[in-house]
Amino acid sequence: MNVVFNEEVLEPLPEIEKLRGCTFVIKYGGSIVNDENARNNFFKDIALLKMHGINIIIVHGGGPIISKWLNIAGIECKFVNGLRVTDEKVMEIVQMVLAGQVNKDLALSLNLMGVNSIGLCGIDDRLIEAKKKYVIENGEKIDIGYVGEVTNINERMLLSILKNGQVPVISPIGFDIDGNKYNINADYVASYISSSINADKLIILTDVEGVYKDINNKESLIPYLSLDKIETYINEGVICGGMIPKMECCADAIKNGTKKVHLIYGKNEHCLINDIFNNKGTVIEEREYDDKCQKVI
Repeated sequence: MNVVFNEEVLEPLPEIEKLRGCTFVIKYGGSIVNDENARNNFFKDIALLKMHGINIIIVHGGGPIISKWLNIAGIECKFVNGLRVTDEKVMEIVQMVLAGQVNKDLALSLNLMGVNSIGLCGIDDRLIEAKKKYVIENGEKIDIGYVGEVTNINERMLLSILKNGQVPVISPIGFDIDGNKYNINADYVASYISSSINADKLIILTDVEGVYKDINNKESLIPYLSLDKIETYINEGVICGGMIPKMECCADAIKNGTKKVHLIYGKNEHCLINDIFNNKGTVIEEREYDDKCQKVI
């Protein structure tokens, strides 16, 4: 299959039409945020998918913009194992940037494209319940402040919004029963939401083409991964560093109800259309594949 999106001719594409009624959860972030052309193509792709009856949920990050405002406020950025140390002052900036600026700008851009969107954060209607997350380093439990992990999603709310034909745009801020607010990694929020509603696809926009056997060899892109292969590649060191939590996140999504995960490069031309339907990037499913990338029955 070789689908190429022609933005001047928006006639129904058979491959997309087959997915009418399906649900995609998309994690929006990475280099696409600072690339105007990539952003505009992303909005057009969302509009096309919605036109063909595909339900869309968007979860966004905003790390670089948070860092910018922390710098303006004279607050030092600290990270432990890739997670931002978040005290009360940092949490104020996180909420301002994610729920205020990034979320509403993204919802506005989609609405201007004719996509009925509603900007939300995890506090709204108890959307994202969370608990405090700790980092374990060398056997030591490290407190990194108001950083959370998801414990529950209000899927009733999300399904109601989708039924109404709208696109929920979600900033990854959660809460607990004591009223604490938490900064949560957007990949994990997208994964948890995807699993909670048994989404057909979880699509994570990344800064690379996908998962490589050798990051220095662009020809070594891994087109398909099963859950067993993810575990094997982590043990062998093929998947390492910051890619490990991302792949564990993807594996959790598959284990808990998501049918398929796509990791695609956010700056590719019309990546949501061309890359998904041409199986570019890395596709993750539960089943094993043979050397010809065909499912083993």
